[in-house]
Amino acid sequence: MYEVLIKRTAERDLKSLPTTLSDRIVPRIKALAEIPRPSGCHKLAGSKNDWGIRIGDYRVLYEIDDARKRVRIRCRLRSKK
Repeated sequence: MYEVLIKRTAERDLKSLPTTLSDRIVPRIKALAEIPRPSGCHKLAGSKNDWGIRIGDYRVLYEIDDARKRVRIRCRLRSKK
């Protein structure tokens, strides 16, 4: 299992979303603890450890540290619109 850490900016963005959206996003973030590279994730170009997943109109950008078994949600949640 990986430890999932959420940066404050991402946490703030998550809290500002309507409950219906955050209820879809939070379980997917928690699931990264078990499978940090789920189906549909993509590696960000020009980076060693940065990944992203799409959840509806939103993207969650995160970093995977396999040595420490950590997933760090380090970027803000961004709408793809």
